[in-house]
Amino acid sequence: MDYIMTELEGVWILEPQVFGDSRGYFMEAWKNADFQRHIGEVNFIQDNESKSSRGVLRGLHYQQGDLSQAKLVRVISGRVLDVAVDLRRTSPTFGQHLMVELSGENHRQFFIPRGFAHGFLVLSDEAIFTYKVDNVYAPQAEQCIRYDDPMLAIQWPLESEELLLSEKDLRGLSFQEAPKFD
Repeated sequence: MDYIMTELEGVWILEPQVFGDSRGYFMEAWKNADFQRHIGEVNFIQDNESKSSRGVLRGLHYQQGDLSQAKLVRVISGRVLDVAVDLRRTSPTFGQHLMVELSGENHRQFFIPRGFAHGFLVLSDEAIFTYKVDNVYAPQAEQCIRYDDPMLAIQWPLESEELLLSEKDLRGLSFQEAPKFD
């Protein structure tokens, strides 16, 4: 596994070695000892999976305080554009975002530590998205920032009329209004 540090401190791209032949492929998707050596100790407690169709945009979500979550995300099949937004006030990259394409073909993974909002847009006909988290879902701590907030200036590759959003995501807060991390 290659661990690639990004310009956002604490955010990593993981690229596994994939061994393929005419029968298919094999890869190690996650190994705790290697993860700890490169990124540090994160106690993942739950794996989640979602299936979405083209144009589904989920996010930008996060949980506040002690209920915040670190995530290790990947796509099993299909293609998504995954986004992390730095919400740490003391960070030199506060308010900046990073986009990474994850797919069933490139097998990339994206580690997003606590202190970030997260979202993704499905680019293929459908995608199966899976992620590890280090804290349980806590609706009382959940926050959502609008995907189209002008301060973030995220350049989503689909037109707004092609996007499929939940009511919650349509009612997201502006970046300015959203609670941040100290």
